[in-house]
Amino acid sequence: MGAELRKMRERAGITARAAAALLSSSPMHQSHVETGRSGISEDRLRRLARHCACDDSAFVDALVGMAQERGKGWWEEYRGIIVPVGLDLADLEHHAVRIQTFQMAHIPGLLQTEDHVRAAFRYGSPELTPQDLEAYVAFRLRRQEIITDSPATPYEAIIHEAALRLLVGGRKTAHAQLERIIERSELDHVTLRVLPFTAEDFAGAGHSMDYLHGPAPQLDTVQTDSGHGSVFFDAEPLLKRYRKRYDRVAGSALDPAKSRDFIAHMLQEL
Repeated sequence: MGAELRKMRERAGITARAAAALLSSSPMHQSHVETGRSGISEDRLRRLARHCACDDSAFVDALVGMAQERGKGWWEEYRGIIVPVGLDLADLEHHAVRIQTFQMAHIPGLLQTEDHVRAAFRYGSPELTPQDLEAYVAFRLRRQEIITDSPATPYEAIIHEAALRLLVGGRKTAHAQLERIIERSELDHVTLRVLPFTAEDFAGAGHSMDYLHGPAPQLDTVQTDSGHGSVFFDAEPLLKRYRKRYDRVAGSALDPAKSRDFIAHMLQEL
């Protein structure tokens, strides 16, 4: 929210000091709002939008909603335990009106079983204490409520065959994980597609991503993983690039029915 307010102000050619004066605030408070360290009232936010000549009501309403929910999300219970980027991802998922994901080497977090989550964290973060490990497991399972509870967020996942064949946690856990994916794929708001090894026109091994569609297009965000954690992008040129990448991957994937059959056949092989 703070970043969007800063971009709105800058597009209008208004300095932070001038914006603070218009809102009867201080430059320091304006800076804290734009860096996410302080909140802003609905009245001040709408006044700022008017001063910036922003007449996109859907966008302004979405920002107001984010401002009013600041500090109230369930993920705040985990602040100080879960890394900040994990809290940011839960926040983005909560506000998203649609989520698309493509994963090359991992089962999407929103589809993982408890045993899979625990095994993945034990391997990837061996430094976690038993108590912190269980907190990370509980946090990821709580995130999944956006696609299991009502109202559910429309969710589309493309998973490469490589991720499906990894025996994370052992054969029994992997078997249960494939069953969970099929189970989730039968939900009306979930679309699951598999990208098999046999896809001849695919060469995007580095294209794993989460594309989170915000309540207004300006609030869309892409999340990718790097060797040192999650990275978020919200600049329109980058969003456009990632939308094209996702569409190209989708063009090589199996349709939902064939994808379920594909995973069912894998289950028979385990």
